[in-house]
Amino acid sequence: MTTDRPLLGIMLMLMFCAIAPIGDAIAKILGQTVPISQLVFIRFAVQALLLLPMVWLTGRAWRMSRRVMWLTALRTVMHVFGIWAMVTALKFLPLADAIAIAFVMPFIMLLLGHYVLNEEIGWRRFGACAVGFVGTLMVIQPSFAEVGWPALLPVVVAINFAFFMLVTRQIAKETDPISLQAVSGVMAVVFMAPIFVIAHPMQVPGLTMITPTGHEWTLLIAIGVLGTLAHLLMTWSLRYAPSATLAPMQYLEIPFATAIGWIVFRDLPDGLAALGIVVIMASGLYIVWRERLAIATPPTP
Repeated sequence: MTTDRPLLGIMLMLMFCAIAPIGDAIAKILGQTVPISQLVFIRFAVQALLLLPMVWLTGRAWRMSRRVMWLTALRTVMHVFGIWAMVTALKFLPLADAIAIAFVMPFIMLLLGHYVLNEEIGWRRFGACAVGFVGTLMVIQPSFAEVGWPALLPVVVAINFAFFMLVTRQIAKETDPISLQAVSGVMAVVFMAPIFVIAHPMQVPGLTMITPTGHEWTLLIAIGVLGTLAHLLMTWSLRYAPSATLAPMQYLEIPFATAIGWIVFRDLPDGLAALGIVVIMASGLYIVWRERLAIATPPTP
């Protein structure tokens, strides 16, 4: 077991928030020329190739209990699906808009807690959820009018990522982060490789493979390295701090994404989307504040 060290966890999450949008920007570039399934496959193959030698050279334990192995497999499937959905969304949406829409995740987690786990959340947090959803619709509306259903994919990513975070927190203190990511990379490759073997000769749309150019190979390797590093940082952060402590830090990913989107693509959210992003961040941070207040305030006898 690892003792919580909140400051270290916060610093690691801050680094994740800075690095993750860079990987998303590269994915947005590659998504225009490289089949998305191939991009995701190479991203996890790079992860496995980077981390397996590190696990072996450092003598890290990679064996897992049956429970942790099944949770890791579930986490891997969610990870593959989440990256596929996000890269697909980035083909059509500005970087900041896609990431901002995905931040409907805290509202989804709160509502799931109430309706599935029968947790009491109070009218203030319900109100913040409603306001947050309105903010999300403000970001989605211009994009949906322009590109249609892909504008909804970040919402799917948010639902998926909410469960991904939950599973990660369950196993983070029982596994070494590097070993966890190495095993997850191998699982993803083993899971996806047979699909390509069957689908590529049949020319199944989205599951064919191309021969990347030298420039594309550079970007594919970069996205694998950045993705591996980012999720190691996230896993380390959850190892040292509770998710409730780290939740406010995650919203810094939106301004980072906005800046990177402008630098790389000269994309900025329009007026309605920008206002929606502010509403999402304010509502989410309010929910985090209420959650922490509820934890800190002892129940009345």
